[in-house]
Amino acid sequence: MSTTASRRSSSKLEAVRTLLERPLASYQLVLGTTGLLLGLGLIMVLSASSVLALRVYGNSFEIFLRQAIFAAVGVTAMVIAMRIPLERVRQLARPALFGVVMLIGLTFTPLGMDINGNRNWIPLFAGFNLQPSEFAKLAIVLWIADIYTRRHKYLGTARYVITPVVPIAGAVSALVVFQKDLGTAVILFAIIAGLLWIAGLPLKPMLGFGAGLVVILLFFVATAQHRVDRFMSFLNPMADPEKSGYQAIKAMMGFARGGFWGLGLGSSRQKWGALPEAHTDFILAVIGEELGLAGSLVVLALFGLLAYTGFRIAHRSRDRFARYLAAGITIWITTQAVINIGMVLGLLPVIGVPLPLISYGGSSMLATLAALGLLANCATTEPGAARALSTSRRAKARKRQRKVGR
Repeated sequence: MSTTASRRSSSKLEAVRTLLERPLASYQLVLGTTGLLLGLGLIMVLSASSVLALRVYGNSFEIFLRQAIFAAVGVTAMVIAMRIPLERVRQLARPALFGVVMLIGLTFTPLGMDINGNRNWIPLFAGFNLQPSEFAKLAIVLWIADIYTRRHKYLGTARYVITPVVPIAGAVSALVVFQKDLGTAVILFAIIAGLLWIAGLPLKPMLGFGAGLVVILLFFVATAQHRVDRFMSFLNPMADPEKSGYQAIKAMMGFARGGFWGLGLGSSRQKWGALPEAHTDFILAVIGEELGLAGSLVVLALFGLLAYTGFRIAHRSRDRFARYLAAGITIWITTQAVINIGMVLGLLPVIGVPLPLISYGGSSMLATLAALGLLANCATTEPGAARALSTSRRAKARKRQRKVGR
């Protein structure tokens, strides 16, 4: 029995290896995980926001419909990003960073708008708002990837790794900090640190950079009372259960009620007003309550698979720009997912970071889907991938022509 079981196990592993060795495996994994996360996110936004939408707009589907619009535009951006040549993407790196800085600058003018204490929004039309700092993540990844591609021969020297990346990207991150959006700034710092490591920054300056970031973050936490309260409630939520610890406690109650299989889709009690930000930053608590531990583990598995695929692309790609771009996008999305999940589970302080593709939010959705389109684009630079994709597209085109001919 044990011999038969081991043979079956080894044959399954061999089948998985065979699938992963296919030229388009990474490309298809990016598209598959993105589609599953996006679909699950739309379903959960509908469930988590229905009560709030009915109360505020008189229509249970209003928030979901807005998210569906964001998703449709985002998928369009993703398709464009998948097909645009990477050389053209490199040419857009500097203009993109400049444009994002200009938009962030507008938030400090009368055009800017405060939401939940953060001045990081620009009103557009019909109640839609733009959050430029979400696009700063993509712009910084593009710009750093371009810089390191240009300087590839000199990256053995720490000076060429650090400058101008740290001063300029650090300045953009500082603008986001001044918007009082520490959560997004943490993601930007993680992107910068991760790409410094990927570029080969030696251990000693890397540790110095990390220590500097910790000092900066502690300073900004200590200088804002609401951040101090959040940090203290993270250490002991029950110390102030009606104020700073309220959100964390309600999230834990949602997970506790959900058990392993959950109460059922649409059956959350926390979304009736007990849990603030139920459809945005704390949507995972609603998933845990309605879909249980099983549903939460599916979300974790999908993000884990996406992280594996992203780093696999960065490792296998023959194009230097694609390597840095894939690594930066993967660091961004993985870090943001880990922070959000840790925050909702009470393992990290609450800093207001959405769960990529799952939480409600148009700017986050658009930036993330565009980035994942670029990640799929990078996957085509793996050995044999471009040829396999071209062959597949020609075969589909011939099938369409045959159907039209009939």
